Amino acid sequence: MKKSIAFAAALAAAVVSLGSTVHAGPIDSACLRSDRGLGQRAMCGCIQQVADMTLGRSDQRRAAKFFKDPDLAHQVWISQKPADDAFWTRYKEFGELAEAYCGG
Repeated sequence: MKKSIAFAAALAAAVVSLGSTVHAGPIDSACLRSDRGLGQRAMCGCIQQVADMTLGRSDQRRAAKFFKDPDLAHQVWISQKPADDAFWTRYKEFGELAEAYCGG
């Protein structure tokens, strides 16, 4: 628990220090192309910043596919493969932090 709190505090400081600096990454691009991301450049950029701090590039590319194909996320979630379970744990942490710092 202490580790999560310390990580969340560091993430908050990093998001604040990054300010409006946004670079397009796989999550940002997928978010902007999605129905929910239309006109939400700041939110999509914030989510990308959280992704940059919590997910590796291959995880980001994998997660970006969920914007276009939500059924793919469900397939990973119900999978019993250890690699999918490990990815889902990282993805869930990313999602919780993105929601906390970028809004819902």
